[in-house]
Amino acid sequence: MSQTAVTYRIKLFAAAKQLAGRGEIEIELARGVAVGTLRAAIVAHYPELTSLVKAGRIAAGASYVDDSTLLDPSAELALIPPVSGG
Repeated sequence: MSQTAVTYRIKLFAAAKQLAGRGEIEIELARGVAVGTLRAAIVAHYPELTSLVKAGRIAAGASYVDDSTLLDPSAELALIPPVSGG
């Protein structure tokens, strides 16, 4: 596996979009890192998103992924904040 750095683009919605002041963020990491590494990098680069990154879900394509999932740089990524309602 190549460790070439790639840019991961993460779409933001709802409260995450409001806190970041934009609908998408970018993080440069090694190719094929795990979702947990991406979460840590988001917190390091965008500390205003810390609570949402910890409580929210990461989606790759149309599926939620866990922290051990290796990322495909071409996948469409999204940070989905926790949802509450009744």
